[in-house]
Amino acid sequence: MTDTPSDTDNAVPDVSVMLCFSLYSAAHAFTQLYRPLLDKLGLTYPQYLVMVTLWKRDGQNVKELGRTLFLDSSTLTPLLKRLDAGGLITRTRNPKDEREVIIRLTEKGHALKTHAADVMRCIEEAVGMDAEAIQAIKASVDTIRDKIK
Repeated sequence: MTDTPSDTDNAVPDVSVMLCFSLYSAAHAFTQLYRPLLDKLGLTYPQYLVMVTLWKRDGQNVKELGRTLFLDSSTLTPLLKRLDAGGLITRTRNPKDEREVIIRLTEKGHALKTHAADVMRCIEEAVGMDAEAIQAIKASVDTIRDKIK
């Protein structure tokens, strides 16, 4: 038995040099960073993303939310059901097109926005980078995502 790497071992990169691993591990680190902040709000990270999207523009349909968040309806629907059960949103059929479900914030959902304002400040402090550097990284990651899609 030998400890010398074989030619086939050289064909497999170490995870530390893989871009996908850097993106995955950074996403995991962000999830861990958000968790205690969002626990205080009673939200998961995907639920928080839905709420942020609705705080920006209320009254979207499920298809619009899915497009914005890159989620299909089979992922989004159970998430929306939980937000509805928590009294943060309502889901109503569009009277003009019964196939379309409109998502609206409730009073409680609107009120949660003031409590959530602290989340982004905490995240920015934890990242410790200026806005220009963050925007450059975000643009690069968006480009990668769009090329893969």
